[in-house]
Amino acid sequence: MSKLPELRELEQILELGRHHMESRIACEVVAGLNRFPVYQLTLGNPDPKLPSIGFFGGIHGLELIGTHVLLYFLRSLLSRLEWDKSLHLLLQDVRLVFMPLINPGGMWQLTRSNPQGVDLMRNAPIEAVESVPFLLGGHRISPYLPWYRGKAGAEMEIENIALCKLVHEELLSRSFSIAVDCHSGFGSRDRVWFPHAHTVEPISKLADILRMEELYQQSHPNNRYLFEPQSLHYRTHGDVWDYLFLQAQQDKGKTFLPLTLEMGSWLWVKKNPRQFFSRQGIFNPSVEHRLHRVLHSHSDWFDFLIRATSSHDNWLAKGPSRLRLQERAVSRWYRR
Repeated sequence: MSKLPELRELEQILELGRHHMESRIACEVVAGLNRFPVYQLTLGNPDPKLPSIGFFGGIHGLELIGTHVLLYFLRSLLSRLEWDKSLHLLLQDVRLVFMPLINPGGMWQLTRSNPQGVDLMRNAPIEAVESVPFLLGGHRISPYLPWYRGKAGAEMEIENIALCKLVHEELLSRSFSIAVDCHSGFGSRDRVWFPHAHTVEPISKLADILRMEELYQQSHPNNRYLFEPQSLHYRTHGDVWDYLFLQAQQDKGKTFLPLTLEMGSWLWVKKNPRQFFSRQGIFNPSVEHRLHRVLHSHSDWFDFLIRATSSHDNWLAKGPSRLRLQERAVSRWYRR
């Protein structure tokens, strides 16, 4: 049993759900004298004709809350499977994929990067079209500086290879799929970011993003999520979701919507300024009641996404309405 608390919790969940889901070790990473497994979990209907949704967390080792939120939600799902007939019926029509702790080595060392000093969200082989912020946008200067991309021409880090392999097998192979990557550390509001990160050019799936947001606003009014393209704030090299999205675009008959949940950690620091002096506190709620509030606050959003994935044929825009949605989305997010 691992000494990493998040990994212990994940392994307990694996035991709890052994009758409902499949799990395997996607790769193993080394951090000092420790070896940590990176688990991938699947449940629901494996039929490749059905849609799928993937939940990902822990890409940045300092952002514990992303992993915690997914473990909380996964444990809740497995507990409901013991009695919830409607959840069993839902899982007949959709495939669920989880990789809750992608960077256990970084989490063990309490670093943003993996044990090799590489920021996994700057590591994919994709270059920004426009200028990027110095260092923040990704660089190859030194692994001792944050946002290091890795050596030029080198293969992606093992964690990213495992992530991309899972996405190709379980998401991009389907006609419709969604990915949700959980992070913290930007602003005082919870944001839902979508590609691109490497360019300000709008994506071709904007109509789908806008339609999905409108459905969520209608069914969950007064929520605190702010939907926007990441490029609205800054651009980066090496974004793994841009890399996978562009690969998915090669098959025009399929729809892949990668989303990033950016939990607004500035609000936690504002309410408890002492967190600012803690490396963990900048990115994670430290007060217990606030942590519990964050853990359950995203369950409705995750549940909505599962149901939207299962029922995508009922809301995806087609024909002239799709063009109108695309135009409205461009006007909203890009004409500023």
